[in-house]
Amino acid sequence: MDELDVPVLDNHLHLDPVNGRGVEAVEEFVDRGGTHLLVLNKPSWNLVEAATDAETFREGFDLTVEVTEAADQVLPGRAWPVLGVHPALISKLVEDGYEPGEARDVMQAGLDVAAEYVADGPALAIKSGRPHYDVDDDVWAASNEVMRHAFELGAEVGCPVQLHTEGGEDFTELVEWAEAEGLSREQVVKHFSNGSVRGPVKSVIANKDDLRDAVESGDPFLMETDYIDDPDRPGAVLGPKTVPRRVRWLLQEGHEDAVRRAHVETPARVYGIDTEATLS
Repeated sequence: MDELDVPVLDNHLHLDPVNGRGVEAVEEFVDRGGTHLLVLNKPSWNLVEAATDAETFREGFDLTVEVTEAADQVLPGRAWPVLGVHPALISKLVEDGYEPGEARDVMQAGLDVAAEYVADGPALAIKSGRPHYDVDDDVWAASNEVMRHAFELGAEVGCPVQLHTEGGEDFTELVEWAEAEGLSREQVVKHFSNGSVRGPVKSVIANKDDLRDAVESGDPFLMETDYIDDPDRPGAVLGPKTVPRRVRWLLQEGHEDAVRRAHVETPARVYGIDTEATLS
């Protein structure tokens, strides 16, 4: 496969060193022209157990850091961990008998640990959010408090926050909450965005229709697969080859400026990373 001669960043991809393909998936990404990765920890119950204390969160985070370091060795660019607490953990905890407020406290403590990995290295950002499915009012309120705590931590340690939330287009309220906690709206990233999301920086799932909308918007955007590295669901959500393939398609369509926006300018603007200088 010919190289693309541009950095190619997948902004949201999971690697599972316990149950999945791990670095083998990264090699597939590289073979198609991929250069840089942001590797998100999988939900704690996929790696260790449903985390309820700092030690268990650290165990899962360490696994993600280790597989990200292994990915870094095979990429022509770099890989960085993004660590946090999956918002669905609140439902797991409530099902196990926790009150929503108690579950909130557990999740905020997990975010505190994630922030340590940013402050001390090697993590680049924090992940948080709220459930993408219907929950009762108490769980919803507690989830919003967890997310606002992530914004507070992002401001404190100086890092972006990637959000896993419900679908939709208008998330201006969330960036207002982030700003109220001291975090710039340019450091709020909406994972699994369509091409028309407003408010946060959109991390667009790499299908053609949403990418067309993102290109036409003229807004800063990133590209992602949300690859989950699950042997029972190979290729879900999108396979690791997808972002390089879509970059190739965008270039063929004449969208060189948009490719640079998504893979050079926006990563620099949001994360402070230089995807050109970090290419070997």
